[in-house]
Amino acid sequence: MSKRILVTGGAGFIGSAVVRHIIRETPHQVLVVDKLTYAGNLDSLAPVSNDPRYAFVRADITDAPRICELFESYQPDAVMHLAAESHVDRSIDGPAEFIQTNVVGTFTLLQAAFGFWRELSETRKRDFRFHHISTDEVFGSLGEEGLFCETTAYDPRSPYSATKAASDHLVRAWHHTYGLPVVLTNCSNNYGPYHFPEKLIPRMIINAFEGIELPVYGKGANVRDWLYVDDHARALLAVVTEGTVGETYCIGGRNERTNLDVVETICALMDELAPNATIVTRKALITFVADRPGHDLRYAIDASKITTELGWEPRETFESGLRKTVEWYLVNRTWWERIRNGVYRGERLGVVA
Repeated sequence: MSKRILVTGGAGFIGSAVVRHIIRETPHQVLVVDKLTYAGNLDSLAPVSNDPRYAFVRADITDAPRICELFESYQPDAVMHLAAESHVDRSIDGPAEFIQTNVVGTFTLLQAAFGFWRELSETRKRDFRFHHISTDEVFGSLGEEGLFCETTAYDPRSPYSATKAASDHLVRAWHHTYGLPVVLTNCSNNYGPYHFPEKLIPRMIINAFEGIELPVYGKGANVRDWLYVDDHARALLAVVTEGTVGETYCIGGRNERTNLDVVETICALMDELAPNATIVTRKALITFVADRPGHDLRYAIDASKITTELGWEPRETFESGLRKTVEWYLVNRTWWERIRNGVYRGERLGVVA
């Protein structure tokens, strides 16, 4: 049965992957609501933008009258809330914008969704879902062992993760206090096509292509669990359509790697796929730089709940997903060169003076 899904932040990295997946693989309709800040890019939606089931509205989720108006006009069956400021380094430089978008914006969206939901028929009320997409960073930092799961205590360490933790708590409060039917997900680090170039993997690919320095924080020992973005999109759709109301699902790729491992793997792929006669090996470009303030040591996710309850499994290994990612950036230079020449030029962010 076709659903009408309102996707906030649908022009961002994960949001656009979700929208492309929904349009290509399901009968559902999608309304993308995005403010189009520096990380929002309609080029990422170009592959599905001509489909009659796709629509786009430029709007800020903190604009309550506009958001309420969109609920009334579109009449969604579900909301997938991905709109967020998401880069830790940027949150260190300017936390106010993170509080405004991630906390105030989520509150505004919850109020609009609740006002809309309570006026629905009983059948539509029962079937409606508000899906909040969050991060494993709300759980803080792991030691050398252990995994994050749905019952892990919250311990956010950065302005970014603190605002995402706050938004998680707001969503649960609107469920327990007002009865709004919600589901939540906390994911590990995503990577893949259309990733904004300030993040580790695309930045290293582009720098390696251009033959310039590959800056690695500290000693490169920080560990992340890498999740291919198309695998994440499949998981999110499974949760919003099949997940249990009030439940949280952790989503991870089961691909733990140190940052240095990630960069060295990219170097090897670039040497293979885009050889440069002036560079013997891209590994020679690796430079260790001062670490990010408060850099969490390790994240890793136990995704057994979503596998057991919803049958989701990642399809990509880190090796297969990273090869696809590198190949995409090599073929789609126009996409990232526009960004490189405009809103983000590869500068270091998140340095505390």
